[in-house]
Amino acid sequence: MHHEHHLQSSDTIRDIVIGMSDGLTVPFALAAGLSGAVNSSNIVITAGIAEIVAGSIAMGLGGFLAGRTEADHYSSELKREYEEVEKVPEQEKMEVKEVFAAFGLSEKLQHEVAEEMAKDKDKWVDFMMRYELGLEEPKANRATQSAVTIGLSYIAGGIIPLSPYFFIANSQQALYYSCCITMICLFVFGYFKSKVTGQPVIAGAFKVLFIGAIAAAAAFLMAKLITA
Repeated sequence: MHHEHHLQSSDTIRDIVIGMSDGLTVPFALAAGLSGAVNSSNIVITAGIAEIVAGSIAMGLGGFLAGRTEADHYSSELKREYEEVEKVPEQEKMEVKEVFAAFGLSEKLQHEVAEEMAKDKDKWVDFMMRYELGLEEPKANRATQSAVTIGLSYIAGGIIPLSPYFFIANSQQALYYSCCITMICLFVFGYFKSKVTGQPVIAGAFKVLFIGAIAAAAAFLMAKLITA
């Protein structure tokens, strides 16, 4: 028996990817930059935690606003489609025919499908939303779920590069361990992100690793230049 495998909960996975990727990269770059300027791990921890708190709130709020915007846009277009099937039904039938014409159906079938669909306005509008406008109805509480998922993922990612500083007093020594731990986590994260999204896993893992390494190196070198 043939089983089709498709990605499920893509919105949640996208939110985790957004939160984790920024959470691993931004606090890591901040810690690396501060380690190039100061020797105290306490300073790095204080600044890092402050950044994680602020970053998680900002990222979560961004996810919430994006979710609300998507829901508001869908509601607005849904209202417009209902008005159009009431006021200009023939025009809307023509648009249905155009959709099926693109699928290669004959004019006779296009006409029959359009007439049959017009008997149920709810299904008609749903069809137009999906195939004319390319819009799917957002899930209930999508904005709140997105905000929470992104925020928590950012915190989870941000704690990783900071963890060595809790145990090593000298920030520059802690940075070596932070680099090793974070590079491994970036590689593993990139691997699984590529796996669930159907991308080449090794290339995806190295891409995420490379971006994180470049960000941290740039922050560290800039701090060294400023304090030199």
